[in-house]
Amino acid sequence: MISPDLPLIDLHRHLEGNVRPSTVFDLRRKHGIPLPVADPEDFRAYVQVAGPQPGLLAFFEKFDWITGSLADYDACYRIAYENLEDARAEGIDYLELRFSPGFMARAHGLDPSAVTKAVVAGAEAGSRDTGVQLGLIGIISRTFGPDAGRLELEALLTQREHIVALDLAGDEIHFPAELFVDHFRRARDAGWHTTVHAGEAAGPESMWQALRLLSAERIGHGIAAISDPGLIAYLVDHRIGLEMSLTSNIQISAAPSYAHHPIRSLLEAGVLIALGSDDPAISGIDLRHEYNVAAPAAGLSPEQIRQLQANAVEMAFRFKLDEGLGK
Repeated sequence: MISPDLPLIDLHRHLEGNVRPSTVFDLRRKHGIPLPVADPEDFRAYVQVAGPQPGLLAFFEKFDWITGSLADYDACYRIAYENLEDARAEGIDYLELRFSPGFMARAHGLDPSAVTKAVVAGAEAGSRDTGVQLGLIGIISRTFGPDAGRLELEALLTQREHIVALDLAGDEIHFPAELFVDHFRRARDAGWHTTVHAGEAAGPESMWQALRLLSAERIGHGIAAISDPGLIAYLVDHRIGLEMSLTSNIQISAAPSYAHHPIRSLLEAGVLIALGSDDPAISGIDLRHEYNVAAPAAGLSPEQIRQLQANAVEMAFRFKLDEGLGK
């Protein structure tokens, strides 16, 4: 269960994966984009997964409904603002919200730089209005290759003062970290932190690349570490935090069930881990579900669950405990 004396922090939430189904429906209707059903409640089934998917790429197909609704920059502003409203409703004190401007721009040919500007404006307005502390993380979508990644990085750098870190997400198997070394060098030169999706769809070698080639300070997911004792020792020795999302790991078939997820073994080995919600609207969950339902189902004790919450404070890139809590 969530400890009320500790801040509630989500370090791994995708903007594009947390758009209200009602907002997706409304935006598509507003812009004349085809809808498969006439009722907003019936539309929810198209955005959310109903059970485990055969893999990460199958899970990604749900994003098409969401990004396909982003027909203008007002839509990008709106979904960013609503993410902070939703975080406040969950009782979240600090949210690290990540987004890929190139991914958001593709369906309707938007300018990624203008998308970035709209997301920053919407998220920061939401943070001011709700009191939820915010750290924005820019994503390079590796799925589209390193050249597209350079363009995406340029778009993110137009708002460099408003972004706290760079992430690499997408097709981990076909686009390894070695293709993005220069991108992350430029991110570090800009003063950003670094976090990388790795060890989710691919094995521990993907995590080693993220650490050795991209200087990742944190790893998104990282469940493949369980098969490499040397990697576990490295994570422990260097205090490299893992951002774990139990439900989405089950839904993409990266782990067979909560009970067989490696989080407990990794925690017991001393690895620094925090819980994140990943894509709550697609998964049909929120951060409280991960703490109150998923973590106990994974075999974690109340003390271990409390440790996850405390770890998030240590792992956060921008959270300030002395600014007060948003609850």
